[in-house]
Amino acid sequence: MAGTSRIVIAAAFVAVLAAGCASSKVYREPGASSSAPSKPKYGVTTTVKRGDTLFSIASRNGIRAPDLAAWNGIDPPYTIYPGQRLRLYPGSRSGTATTTRPPTGTTKPTTTAPTTPTPTAPKPAAPTPAVSDIKWRWPADGQLIGRYVAGEPTKQGIDIAGNSGAPVRAAADGVVVYSGSGLVGYGELIIIKHNDQWLSAYGHNRNRLVNEGQLVRSGQQIAEMGRSGAPREMLHFEVRYNGKPVDPLLYLPKQ
Repeated sequence: MAGTSRIVIAAAFVAVLAAGCASSKVYREPGASSSAPSKPKYGVTTTVKRGDTLFSIASRNGIRAPDLAAWNGIDPPYTIYPGQRLRLYPGSRSGTATTTRPPTGTTKPTTTAPTTPTPTAPKPAAPTPAVSDIKWRWPADGQLIGRYVAGEPTKQGIDIAGNSGAPVRAAADGVVVYSGSGLVGYGELIIIKHNDQWLSAYGHNRNRLVNEGQLVRSGQQIAEMGRSGAPREMLHFEVRYNGKPVDPLLYLPKQ
């Protein structure tokens, strides 16, 4: 049972594989495709607990999983993580668009005025990166060989090359919420929760030196670099804000 629980925790954090790794299966839970209408709970939120999945939360709240995912901006395969807060209602109560009917009675014919071309709207600006009050530090020494690419499932973090056994350090103070090898493609994986919004993940280690529930300090060695689940010795490092991946290079000190 312990091994199964640990796999669920890791899968809830991330369901995509690191660059160059084999793909993993996505398992769907019973009731996930129920056609019963959702019952929004306006103003109510819930916090993801250890072992929760999007489907289990949706089921016990009378909500269809796709609706719960849409209300919280969670894309397939619906990955969530412990400590994440989910909204149990859509952003708008209306839910559907309404159509305005013309007034009844006799109306005078109208003359259609010539239309003028509508100028092309400017492209929306790129979203502003989330501001972090965490003092981040580099988790390992070595050459940067892989960068984050927004929207690319296999590039949700950065890759740092190094020697086997080189120290992997915590990028900031926090608590270890996962330490195991249950997620195919990440090898020996460690996940640290820094606060309610920020997490960091460290994959492909040779050896893990910390356990779940352990408090760690910034710069503390938590693992030895390796190639578990990777084609070479390297550290795959991810930073997540409210469960969504962000570019670690926006927060790490310039080198």
